[in-house]
Amino acid sequence: MNITINGQSESFAEATLTVSELLTAKKVDMPEMVSVEVNGDILDRDAFGTTVVKEGDTVEFLYFMGGGRG
Repeated sequence: MNITINGQSESFAEATLTVSELLTAKKVDMPEMVSVEVNGDILDRDAFGTTVVKEGDTVEFLYFMGGGRG
């Protein structure tokens, strides 16, 4: 399967992966701190285990950082 992750083409042997499986395959540190967008739709965290990523999909891992005035 070929998909785009954060603007980069990536290939996987599997024909489909759930978002949770994709996070594991990409070795994402602290996946509980990552929001995921698939084909322009931001997913609810509860949907990570059931949303399937397939050929041609576009996925964005969105990392939110804290900060502010010091």
